[in-house]
Amino acid sequence: MNTEEMVALCNKHTMWTWSAANSVTPIPVARAEGIHFWTPEGKRYIDFNSQLMSVNVGHGHPKIREAIKRQMDELIFVMPKTATAVRARLGQKLASIVPDPINRFMFTLGGSEANENAIKAARLYTGRHKIITRYRSYHGATNATMQLTGDPRRWYNEPGMPGVVRVMDPTPYHYEFGKDDATKTAENLKYLEEVMMYEGPQNIAAVFIESVTGTNGVLPPPKGYLQGLRKLCDKNGILIVCDEVMAGFGRTGKLFAFEHFGIVPDIVTMAKGMTSSYLPLGAMGISDKIAKHFEDNVFWGGLTYNSHPVLLAAAEANIDVMLEEGMIENAARLHSVMRSEMDRLTAKHPSVKEGRCLGLFGMVDLQKNSAGERMAPYNGTSEAMKALGKAFDDRGLFTFVRWGSFMCNPPLCITEDQLLEAYGIIDECLDVTDGYFEG
Repeated sequence: MNTEEMVALCNKHTMWTWSAANSVTPIPVARAEGIHFWTPEGKRYIDFNSQLMSVNVGHGHPKIREAIKRQMDELIFVMPKTATAVRARLGQKLASIVPDPINRFMFTLGGSEANENAIKAARLYTGRHKIITRYRSYHGATNATMQLTGDPRRWYNEPGMPGVVRVMDPTPYHYEFGKDDATKTAENLKYLEEVMMYEGPQNIAAVFIESVTGTNGVLPPPKGYLQGLRKLCDKNGILIVCDEVMAGFGRTGKLFAFEHFGIVPDIVTMAKGMTSSYLPLGAMGISDKIAKHFEDNVFWGGLTYNSHPVLLAAAEANIDVMLEEGMIENAARLHSVMRSEMDRLTAKHPSVKEGRCLGLFGMVDLQKNSAGERMAPYNGTSEAMKALGKAFDDRGLFTFVRWGSFMCNPPLCITEDQLLEAYGIIDECLDVTDGYFEG
């Protein structure tokens, strides 16, 4: 199909997510390889967001494609209560690379389902019903996970699952509790302990966090925060669930983001980079103590496509590629390059407020004046941000422009030269937002 036919039929017969249909201008894509994708007419884009922060090893890797083909020839589907060779191998592989004591896994079709089942596991294990989550969070688009989500996408899906208690992040949107990490950590944990007192610790099953907050800011926790949260939760018998759907599988320069911060959660959820989105797969990993509980107690959850052999084969090959080709180490190495480029752009462009990154997980905030007022309001846009998005598109750079920020999440196979090429395009495009800067 050419672009016109492709777009017309997609608009006529399919639904777009998070959008009114008439507002969508889709990018037509015919093929993809490495860090690039192309339209039917041959326009090339740099994929600077790994699509949905998920194509971690890059597009079209031959080893993953071949693994999927082999599994299709061997065994395509059997029901969840069967043992298969690929299920055995992937479970063992995950147990060997995920930090102890997480050694047992339930496979799902994505991150939302992984978090849905983490809610069930936490409630069934503790016998408690309340879940603490944060306003600057995203945990999925299903009924329950939409309520775990703090950002405005939740508003239009309320009312939903009861029992969710939302709290502030250690880095709130408009202000900070303190100027340094120690103060932010101390003040937020003090506040969180008071919230637990009001809700009754004996009623709280778990605290759900993104190890590094994703689309709502790319916010690593302040120093000492996760260790303090671990102590507070242990004191009250509350589980910690780390959502690693976006930050996991090498994105931050470690296999899982929580490894940067000196803790291991009770439950970890994962998806996206687990297969680099070649096929849909997620997982919930549980600690040994929780796994022991469910040896004699029923886990009341199930999915038709749990442990689908072809999906597991994609994950097995994807993890091998990531480890064997040093992509996690590449993300760690290129952190300093991304950091340097963000600093350079901040110094050069008055419209750049701040850039943040950990590994190849990054975001840049823009400002419209020297007082630091954001270039677009919370949950809104502006002419400046629309113009920036158009400039990126015109120059063949794909990323998410969201509110007053844009994301920097390339595939982990990117080279230093390719990363600098992308930031060269961004540098040119920021002249557009500088034109909206009010001084």
